[in-house]
Parts: sequence; C-alpha cells; structure tokens
Amino acid sequence: MNPDLAKFDEEGLVPAIMQDAVSKQVLTLAYMNREALDLTIKTGEVWFYSRSRQQLWHKGETSGNVQKVVSIAFDCDRDAVLLQVIPQGPACHRETYSCFQDGNGTDTGNPFHILNELESVIAKKEAERPEGSYTTYLFEKGLDKILKKVGEETAEVIIAAKNRSKSELQYETADLLYHLFVLLREQKLPFRDVLKELEGRRRQK
Repeated sequence: MNPDLAKFDEEGLVPAIMQDAVSKQVLTLAYMNREALDLTIKTGEVWFYSRSRQQLWHKGETSGNVQKVVSIAFDCDRDAVLLQVIPQGPACHRETYSCFQDGNGTDTGNPFHILNELESVIAKKEAERPEGSYTTYLFEKGLDKILKKVGEETAEVIIAAKNRSKSELQYETADLLYHLFVLLREQKLPFRDVLKELEGRRRQK
C-alpha cells in the first residue's frame, strides 16, 4: 500500500473509515494526512490527524484502545480510505464500541437480521466490557469458560431433541447459537466466513 496513491484534499487530508474486521460494524470516521496514513501502514496500528488540534495522534495512545489494522483499501476515486481493524477496546471517545450507535439499520423484513445484530452486540460488549453483563463475564473468564459453555449448551440441545420438546429445543438452540457467536468473536472469526464455508460446500454437491 503506497500512501502517495491517496488523493488528499486541499488541506492535505483524506477521510478514513474504520470498520471492525470481524463484525463489519462501522466504528468511526476520522481524517488522515499523508504522514498519518504512512505511519498506519508501517506500524499496523491506526494513526489520525486531528483537525482541531492540528497534530498527529495515535489511536489509543492514552486510552490503550488501539486499533490493529487488518487491511487498507481506497475507494474508486482514491479520495477515501477504508481500514478494517481489530479494535482493542471502545473505538469512540465516549467509550462506546462505535461512534455510530444508532446506525445499525436493522432490516426487520429479514428474519436472519438478528444474527447480524447478535454479532454486532457481542463485539460491542467485548470492546466496552459493561459491568454486570454475562457476555463481559465470559470474555473476562476466557476461552476455557466459553468452550465449557458451548459444550454444556450442545448437550442441552441434544437432551431437548431427545425429549421431543420443540419449545425446549427452540430455547436451548438459541442459547447454543449465542455461545457459538461469543466463541467466534473470541477467535476473531467472522460469521460470514462460516457462511462462505457452507456456500462452498453447497457448490460442491
């Protein structure tokens, strides 16, 4: 990636969109000058240029909420930059996962929209770690605890099926899906990659 390929505006800036590489949630919009973009490329962590302070700043330098760069892409005119990142904590200065808290655009006409929403909510809670949240508890306990819960919920799905109870199976399947999504987030594996695997298998049959 060559920073010279970017088309900077008359102030020497280019808008930069940060997107969670796993959940695909848009996290924030800021600006980069050539030096900030160059540092981002070289260090693998996000740097911005503050228009208000008129200076470079390393995202997370004081808060610790750095953003690890996964990929960088220009738009078709090369006058905007999209960075897919792994956030190490809240992206917003208000200590929230995303600066676009009301911009999820949930499609209620699609019954599967809840899976996208679930992935985003779990990503948000991993970043913000709200006190008293069960999701926070799982992330803080770590992988072994998450795996134990996945195993327990799998067993409960089996029991519900053996009991021929649709209501019980519905409830336990929901529990299993939730814990699987927590596991996918802990492993930084996007759910869309699981869907791609299923799509690939379908084409083989």
